[in-house]
Amino acid sequence: MERQLDAYCEHLRSERQVSPHTLSAYRRDLEKVLGWCQKQNIESWAALDIQRLRSLVARLHQQGQSSRSLARLLSAVRGLYHYLNREGLCDHDPATGLAPPKGERRLPKTLDTDRALQLLDGAVEDDFMARRDQAILELFYSSGLRLSELTGLDLDQLDLADGMVQVLGKGSKTRLLPIGRKAREALELWLPLRAMTNPVDDAVFVSLQGRRLGPRTIQLRVKAAGERELGQNLHPHMLRHSFASHLLESSQDLRAVQELLGHSDIKTTQIYTHLDFQHLATVYDSAHPRAKRIKGDES
Repeated sequence: MERQLDAYCEHLRSERQVSPHTLSAYRRDLEKVLGWCQKQNIESWAALDIQRLRSLVARLHQQGQSSRSLARLLSAVRGLYHYLNREGLCDHDPATGLAPPKGERRLPKTLDTDRALQLLDGAVEDDFMARRDQAILELFYSSGLRLSELTGLDLDQLDLADGMVQVLGKGSKTRLLPIGRKAREALELWLPLRAMTNPVDDAVFVSLQGRRLGPRTIQLRVKAAGERELGQNLHPHMLRHSFASHLLESSQDLRAVQELLGHSDIKTTQIYTHLDFQHLATVYDSAHPRAKRIKGDES
């Protein structure tokens, strides 16, 4: 079995020309499977069946392996058996139809309403970068844009008179979004400063040299604002999550939030119902007298 594993890894290195990092990860995963086989007295790859592989996956999951790590392990196993089948050394794949255990879905991090206002309502210096960065923050939070949507935003997509912005989202789908009053005011203060740079194209957000801001620059400016105003890490998607969570908390209209975020599947939007429930549960625990008693009884 070790000899065939060595041959497969050489195949990955020389014929498939995978990166050293990928090769190392696949080898580690396959050596876990090999070690399991040796403990189970499985003497050939052909003798490993789906039941025993499932037992290994379950054991690794119990030991704390993440769903993502187990998915990678199963991918490595499928690659190995594809090679073994091609070489006539085996006629099955024990990983066929086997999926890793579902991992816990991480809830997106958000700012609560007070923290969002703390970020946005501070004094703003009347200069190029401060006005630009304030408009970026306001637009992220006002309209729930993705980073790529804000980066690609052009002037003809803004309608400040009607308070609307048209964005190009995933799958080249466009959607029309409202711009809140504060975001509109921030953009009106920013655009005259933008025009002074003689921009090279119609990008809404540009550098001092008039070039469109890239995603990394915007991420760094948002991060700097979070550290300065809140003393915490902040990224564009946290503002999008905050927009969705606060809107759902106030409106209870999941379909409307789905439309505004540009989610094709409402299941993606439903993650924010969990965030909303967490908010309600926190209020309950802090205000309801029976909740306090239950918490006290548990100690």
